[in-house]
Amino acid sequence: MPASPDQIAHARDLFGDLGDISTGGMFGGTALYAEGDVMFACILGGTIWMKSDATTRAAYETAGARPFTYAKAKGDQVVTSLMALPDSATDDPDEAIEWARLSYPPALAAAQKKRREKARKAARA
Repeated sequence: MPASPDQIAHARDLFGDLGDISTGGMFGGTALYAEGDVMFACILGGTIWMKSDATTRAAYETAGARPFTYAKAKGDQVVTSLMALPDSATDDPDEAIEWARLSYPPALAAAQKKRREKARKAARA
């Protein structure tokens, strides 16, 4: 289910220092974008999930964050590229923006990869 207007407003308040935050649909939830197409976080099931990769995962784990998990027929699927915003940051814009800045490089890398793939597809058309 997409995030409520209140959840989106709260996320925009938390990450306001990143500038204009746009939103879009994602896995039935709501993706949060900086700079138009850099998906640095999303809201799924009422939780804010931050973009992560091998370089950031340990910091999230040390802060007690858990990876996004969803059920499949053969068992739970763990998505380590999305880590929960640590509980201590859910109501602290100063801390939340630090996590957003940590998540920005992996989010930018993913956006750049999508841009390249889109450009390749357009070139073939």
